[in-house]
Amino acid sequence: MLHKLVRSTVIDAPIERVWAVLRDFNSHDRWHSAVEASRIEGNERSDQVGCVRSFTLKDGHRIREQLLTLDDAQHKSTYCIVEATLPLQRYVATVTLKPVTDGNRTFWHWESSFATPAGMERELRDAVAKGVYEAGFEDLRRYLLQAGDLGGASGGAMPSALPLPTRRVVLESYGGPEVLRAEHVDAAPPRAGEVRLRQRAIGINFIDVYLRRGWVPGMLPVAPDAPGVPGMEAAGSVIDAGPDVTGFLAGDRVAYIGPVPGAYCGVRSVPAEWLVRLPAAVEDEVAAALLLKGITADYLVHDLGRVQPGTRLLVHAAAGGVGLLVCHWARRLGATVVGTVSNDAKARVAREHGCEHVIVTRDYRFADAMQRLCGGADVVIDGLGDAARDENLAALARRGHWISLGQASGPLAPLAPDALVAKSLSFSRPVVFDYVSSQAQAAQRAQRVWNALAEGAIRPPPIERFPLDAAAQAHARLESRTTTGALVLVP
Repeated sequence: MLHKLVRSTVIDAPIERVWAVLRDFNSHDRWHSAVEASRIEGNERSDQVGCVRSFTLKDGHRIREQLLTLDDAQHKSTYCIVEATLPLQRYVATVTLKPVTDGNRTFWHWESSFATPAGMERELRDAVAKGVYEAGFEDLRRYLLQAGDLGGASGGAMPSALPLPTRRVVLESYGGPEVLRAEHVDAAPPRAGEVRLRQRAIGINFIDVYLRRGWVPGMLPVAPDAPGVPGMEAAGSVIDAGPDVTGFLAGDRVAYIGPVPGAYCGVRSVPAEWLVRLPAAVEDEVAAALLLKGITADYLVHDLGRVQPGTRLLVHAAAGGVGLLVCHWARRLGATVVGTVSNDAKARVAREHGCEHVIVTRDYRFADAMQRLCGGADVVIDGLGDAARDENLAALARRGHWISLGQASGPLAPLAPDALVAKSLSFSRPVVFDYVSSQAQAAQRAQRVWNALAEGAIRPPPIERFPLDAAAQAHARLESRTTTGALVLVP
């Protein structure tokens, strides 16, 4: 026989603050007095559906529970016991939060069903009802009170002025992927002009690698007492907003790219002017994989490359996140697209995304092949850096344009004007943030990306997903030259 147990209460704190604690499947050892210690098995994220938490109670009992569902829109989760020293059989529980209409407070509904051995019904019902649910209500109130989050909440469009617990990835010194580490922090409330977001996907870009290596120290200064947080883009939903912000409501789906690093975290406040809205058809992970790279592809193809029918385009790293978008978009505009890749598997991916000719090379030699294929390039899009310097000059046709987009092989040495004179070449070194320097520009370019995606002018790149805590592995993967498409972190 299954027993059904229901308990509910009202917590004098905004729903997003309460949900920020309860959605973390491994947070209960920080606030529930019955729990001694807890961990998520297999290094999975604590909000990953299917993850298992293994914990010990202070009375010595051990329990393993699995997260079955997690719904941020409905503020609801379900979980079950998969193994326990307590004789709770077929235990399934649901936590549901709802906003209270007479103030910025939260209704918390906790229910479960389970079977028990004969003769233990009352003992186990009381253990769950009083020792787990009712004690948990009081423990969470105490936890929020200590954080200064209970009482004084006032009604309004969105809760604000409350810190929210989150995870972030930091570095205290420059170096290899191993300098990245994850930590718990409280995300500060949004200041004037800012919107606080729950980030559900974070884009990984080569600029993150450059910052981690210390190639642009002014952009991300780091020190043991002041660690830096990398990351330039993310997608998620609005939690709340600071003063002087209009036009965004809690739950709105948005994405951003910004000139200030800091995206490697679960909750972040950013200037409202960075935000662009997400169409319903664009998922968070696609947005995080696509926004910065898509806007980059837009200005490369339209502003700098001025691609039109017959343009001869050479794209390095053609199977990378930007490369795939540029190849597909330029081919749709009638260009002859030639790409360089490092192996045959990447060559296949590049061809599938519009690359008409592919040069497979690992030693940065491609100029002769480019000249043979189409007499040189009108435009070279280069993210390779110094190792490809001389070959780029040789690969260009007369009046060709070299766009230096990155420096994967190392910083590009200064280019003397005489190097361009022989073929009347031109050279540019664009920065994406100068092309989205206002909210209107960002919204316009983002809309062009969403339209191109809907029309098939570009395709979503293949996406590799990593938990936020695995940022170091993601960086190592990106630097290995074995990836295709885009990499994202999922908090």
